[in-house]
Amino acid sequence: MRTKKLGNQAEDRARLFLQNHGLTFVAANVYSRFGELDLVMQDKSCWVAVEVKYRRSDQYGDAIEFVTPRKLAKIRITFEQFLIKQGLNPASTPMRIDVIAVNSSRLDWLQNVAQ
Repeated sequence: MRTKKLGNQAEDRARLFLQNHGLTFVAANVYSRFGELDLVMQDKSCWVAVEVKYRRSDQYGDAIEFVTPRKLAKIRITFEQFLIKQGLNPASTPMRIDVIAVNSSRLDWLQNVAQ
């Protein structure tokens, strides 16, 4: 249970960070049969799916190293399904996938990590 609590705190921290950088919060923990979106935000007219990765230490690697191409593919299809449910066409809707990597006290924001 402690791990889930730490993950939720990292997501809250990421959401506040993004809001402080001008993005608008839309949803959190969006599930589909394909995967999960940690956060969905809007950056002006662009929809943004945000994967939040937290590591208490970098002993086993940086948080960003745990975002694999397979994970990004699952995020993309889940994001497209989310947009369809919002009545949007993923082919014509501006969208991107960002990663927030939280390594103990450091937070890194990587924008548009997958095409």
